Amino acid sequence: MVALSRPTQLPPVALSRLVALLGAQLEPGHQLVEVSGVTLRSPEVRPGDLFAALPGANTHGIAFAAAAGDAGAVAILTDPAGAAYGSTVDASLPCLVVVADPRAVLGQLSAAIYGDPSRRLAVLGLTGTNGKTTTSYLLEAALRAAGQRPGLIGTIETRMDTADGPVAVPAQRTTPEAPDLQATLALMVENGVDSVAMEVSSHALALDRVAGTGFEVAGFTNFSQDHLDFHGDLEAYFAAKALLFDGRAKYEVVLTDDEWGRRLLRPNTVTVSAGEQRRADWYGSDVLTHGGATAFVAHGPGERELQVRLGLPGDFNVANALVALAMLDCAGYDVEQGVRGLEAARVPGRMEVVAAGQPFTAVVDYAHTPAAVATVLRALRPQTDGAVILVLGCGGDRDAGKRPLMGKVAARGSDVLIITDDNPRSEDPAAIRAAMREGAQSVDAAQRGAVVEVDGRSEAIEAAVDRAVPGDIVVIAGKGHEQGQEIAGVTTPFDDRQILRTALAAHGWSGGQGP
Repeated sequence: MVALSRPTQLPPVALSRLVALLGAQLEPGHQLVEVSGVTLRSPEVRPGDLFAALPGANTHGIAFAAAAGDAGAVAILTDPAGAAYGSTVDASLPCLVVVADPRAVLGQLSAAIYGDPSRRLAVLGLTGTNGKTTTSYLLEAALRAAGQRPGLIGTIETRMDTADGPVAVPAQRTTPEAPDLQATLALMVENGVDSVAMEVSSHALALDRVAGTGFEVAGFTNFSQDHLDFHGDLEAYFAAKALLFDGRAKYEVVLTDDEWGRRLLRPNTVTVSAGEQRRADWYGSDVLTHGGATAFVAHGPGERELQVRLGLPGDFNVANALVALAMLDCAGYDVEQGVRGLEAARVPGRMEVVAAGQPFTAVVDYAHTPAAVATVLRALRPQTDGAVILVLGCGGDRDAGKRPLMGKVAARGSDVLIITDDNPRSEDPAAIRAAMREGAQSVDAAQRGAVVEVDGRSEAIEAAVDRAVPGDIVVIAGKGHEQGQEIAGVTTPFDDRQILRTALAAHGWSGGQGP
């Protein structure tokens, strides 16, 4: 991630203490060395740092150890392969700390270097395929309304209040690498933050990024296919998600509306259902959606009933709000106060309405999995008697198996599907579109709308606006809050919301506010 900064009020830690935590051996002559920070990127090394030289996909981090030493690193954490390579380098390297799996211990070390910050925070961690970001924003809003001073760590940004005002930094990944995460948590402690709503990705769990982090509450939203390029299959993907529920959190909140959630249940699990499953600890009823808002009744333990209003469209956000309220309750905060903060919560690129005075509805959403696309279309369909026009692509260098599935659910749920590009990355955009088209055309013609293919995302958005008539809904899905598009290794500025506004303005609609 792009670092907010590092904490400034922590004393250095003896390298000997860190090595003792690992049960490793400290090289002679380094007993007095002190460590003040940690990083795994050599350009970010500061004097007094421990540099984590990890094996990479193409290059071992030990190749940058000499540069790290020149920048002031006092120790290098690496594996036996790194140590062997380091012994051949014609340069003076800092003290080597060698362990079998440095990534597995990096979280614990980073936490120790930065004062174990999660022990002084209520960390509320969320995992699941879809809904993590929205739920984290709702949770942050509820924490603030309940009188807390929360921080937020997730897919869109890391943010918190400081003495100089609010600070927000765009995220490079959903869950930061362990050194960045612990530095951020420590910085939050220094700035008076007392609670954190944090997204925890399957990658972060599989790669031990959250090791060393204590969780007050762990929450689960839902599960469906994604990231199989990394995990291999659904069971391995689910196993990674399930790591958040291995006893590392004091309380566990699980949405039980799918079989995957039910597999996580243990005797003390707090259960949530978006439907009227009255056996759940938290469930919703009397759901009303209109325009850009949703209202429902939340039922909680002790026969509590809370009137909930959300400034977000889509009945699926009932589940997100219920998980947020259940987590707030488990953490011991005032839910009756917290629920008042939900209506004002907004989530960039999540069912975000773009209004410029046009006579049809235009929505930008991050939906980039088959389940998410289907959910968005189901939520929007009842809101119009007109056509639902969907612009959708699939990312390159990612789970290729979901491309035909995306095409299938998109064709089935929309009246017009415009297949286009997302972030092709190193792949041929036409090949990605062809896989989506194959899935779309597998749907019986009587059960799908028109399917067209447009080369170029800007052109596809313009085509959707050109087609729309009063009463229609235009949905631009897949990229949401993202502000760049990666093609052939080059990322150029690209924001679906801005492109949509430009297309609307070309038709004479330029009112409203937003990105």
